[in-house]
Amino acid sequence: MVKQLDYNTLREIFNRFKEAAKEPEGELEHVNVYTLVVAVALSAQSTDAGVNKATKKLFQIADTPEKMLDLGERGLIEHIKTIGLFRNKAKNVIKLSKILLEQYDGQVPNSRAALQSLPGVGRKTANVVLNMWWKHPAQAVDTHIFRVGNRTGIAPGKDVDAVERAIEDNVPADFQLHAHHWLILHGRYHCKARKPLCSTCLIRDLCSFEDKEL
Repeated sequence: MVKQLDYNTLREIFNRFKEAAKEPEGELEHVNVYTLVVAVALSAQSTDAGVNKATKKLFQIADTPEKMLDLGERGLIEHIKTIGLFRNKAKNVIKLSKILLEQYDGQVPNSRAALQSLPGVGRKTANVVLNMWWKHPAQAVDTHIFRVGNRTGIAPGKDVDAVERAIEDNVPADFQLHAHHWLILHGRYHCKARKPLCSTCLIRDLCSFEDKEL
């Protein structure tokens, strides 16, 4: 495993990320916190672009738990059938919508534990919602962040929980709010899985990756 980078190196890395994108944003489209929860739940093992395409019309007619239940599982499937695992995801969205109405008066709770109690909402989804909507410095570790964290030495760890802890423990506090977005974007567009774009990488000289492309 790559060694954890030191504090000063991490500060320089995130300074560069900030200079490149001062206020990074998630790419999942949503109109309120409820549709954000749905979008993130639908994005598991799917691309943000694919989810956005499927939810563009969906969120025009079902942007609350009540409207989603009115649409029903079959109606929802018609909108999301281009997304992987759409049948199971549709069941979870209907279930979580019912729970939100029955237990939370139709409002999305702002605690990680409550969010994780909803069907189809895991820790990563809960952290995305906490970060994007309520501006909590929560770290949602996906495949991009796991790869970048381990490849670069920014946040090495044997699993996603370890990488999450490494970010929380080592990334300077003033970068925590946007850390996961910077890392996702870096992994998605630069530090790619099969062929990282090292020659144009803004942190090339600070990264611990040994097999850098020329």
